[in-house]
Formats: sequence, structure tokens, C-alpha cells
Amino acid sequence: MSQTLTLKPTIAFGVVPTHIKFVGGLVPDADGNFPREGDGRLSIVAEMERICRQSPVRPTCTQIPFFAGANEEDIEELISGLKALDLAVHLIMMVGGANPMNPADEDAVVSQLVTSLTAAQKHGVVSVSSTSIEEWMKAGETRRDGADFNAAVAQNVKVHVRAAKESGLTESSIAAWHIEFLRPGEFKTFTDLNRAWTFVKAANKALGKNYFKLLIDAAHCGDSGLSIEENQKLIADIAAADHMGIYHASSKTTRGCLSTDDGWIGATLHAAAKTGKLETVFVELFHHEDPALEGLRNMDSGHGIDTRDGRSYTQTTIDGLVETAHRLNNLQARGIL
Repeated sequence: MSQTLTLKPTIAFGVVPTHIKFVGGLVPDADGNFPREGDGRLSIVAEMERICRQSPVRPTCTQIPFFAGANEEDIEELISGLKALDLAVHLIMMVGGANPMNPADEDAVVSQLVTSLTAAQKHGVVSVSSTSIEEWMKAGETRRDGADFNAAVAQNVKVHVRAAKESGLTESSIAAWHIEFLRPGEFKTFTDLNRAWTFVKAANKALGKNYFKLLIDAAHCGDSGLSIEENQKLIADIAAADHMGIYHASSKTTRGCLSTDDGWIGATLHAAAKTGKLETVFVELFHHEDPALEGLRNMDSGHGIDTRDGRSYTQTTIDGLVETAHRLNNLQARGIL
């Protein structure tokens, strides 16, 4: 399809292709090899090629989950394949099996992060992001408050500053490391913008510059327990401190079609645009039957709802791109962006 919709603002605009599933789409196998389609193409590259070809609005970038144990040849093929589609590549670094808040796990977390950060530099990615301030859905973990929260922040600062320095990240062409918080249940402690911002502020103070940024995900904001107004105020304050990073247009609870977001994307995207510091926007949907997310569906049945309304996930994601492009164009038309 020739592109019939032009994105007017100077915004990096793309897709996080989580809708192809972690299992069978994004996660390397036991030998570190990424999943492939029947014709031999890497699944991520094949899906991004379909989106680029079929979408009325052309994405300019993609943000892909990155696993430290992936096969080096597959990593090279993946990133070069995405770049061949004229897509700037961003990485979301995945950390597992270790708790960033636990001093006993410090070396294990740093090792995973350094491996990913080194690969990011080697392959010339644009930015790195991570949810590495807490272990995802860790059994037995409880919310940390007061002195325990302060200790969790301090340990995370130690881990992330150490990883940034040991990998040489701050001396590289990668301009920022974006930190993403997750909703209550997925995380227990860093579950809203304000709590995650506490870490970002402390990390930047320790590093001596505003290198860490806070990723604004509309879905996690919507599920965090803070109101729209509270999130809007925090976004303004975070941007004023030069700590605002990438924006994810994603629907709360269902994580599916953007029509299920109940106003959160519109409200938070407007707030981010109003700051004058919105630079990168990704559309992100998840597959409602992804085996890797069974625990999330068990936690909240809303995550298992099929929101496609008869469409493929490719088309539902494209529709999200179109809707978000119209939002951005109209934010510019109204003088907000």
C-alpha cells in the first residue's frame, strides 16, 4: 500500500511488535535463535515488513524486546533487517531471574544489562529502554514503602549506574536510557509515575547528568491507581525536569485495540505533547493468548479479552498507528504539539 496518511509533526513514530507474542514471536529458543516464519524470515522482521507495506501511515522506527542470551548472528540479521526497512531500531532490554532491588542479585542483574547495553552500542541502536527496576511478577514480593522503598531505590541506582558505566553507555551515541514502570500486580513497588520518577531522579543525580528518562506508558498510567489529572500533572513535572522519555500508546488493562483505553491515551498523549518535549511515540498491543502472559491473564481477566473485533493483530496494530497519527497531527493543528 502506498502511504495515504502523512505524519505531520517531527516525531519518531513506530511499533513495539509485542502483538506477535513473546512465545513463538519475540523470545529466542534454548539455543538463542529467534523465531522464524515458514519462509525462513525472522518473525519480527516479517511482521514489521507487513506493517510498513500495509499501513496508510509509514512507521519510522520500532522498539523490540532484547534478550541477553540471543544468538549473535540472529541479532545481526534482526537489526540489519529492520534497518533495511528504513526503521530506526530501539531496544527494550529484558532482565529475568534476578531481583534488581536485592543486593544479593546485583551482579546477576548488572551482567544481563551490560550484555544488552554492549550489544545495543555494537549494532547502532537509537535508544535503550528497560523495566529493570523490579522483577516481573515475582512470587512472594510485597510492596516496599518507607525505609524499604528508599533502600530499593538506592540499590537500583547502584545497579543501573554501574551497568551504564561498565558498558560505556554514557560515552556512546545512545542518548538516553528509558525506564518503564509496570502496573500493580506485574510490579509491587514501582507501580506508578511518581514512584518510578523517584528512581530516575536519584539515578541522574548519582550519574551527574539527566541520562535516565522515564518512559510514559498510557496503559500503565491507567492501571496505576493514580487519576488522569494526577498523571497529567506528573508528566508536566517530569518533562520540566528533563526526565521525560519515550511514550507508549497502549490501552490499559486489555493491552489490545486502542479503542479500549477509556480516554487514557488521549489524556496522557496531550499532556506529553503540551510539554514540548515529546520526541518518540510507539503503538503497543499484546496478544490476548500469548502463553508467556498467562500469569497476567490469571491476575486480571481483562488482559485475555480479544479486542480485535474480527481483524488480524496486524490490522489492529495498523489501526492503532492510524489513530495515533491522527491524534498527533491534530495536536499539531491545534498548536499543542
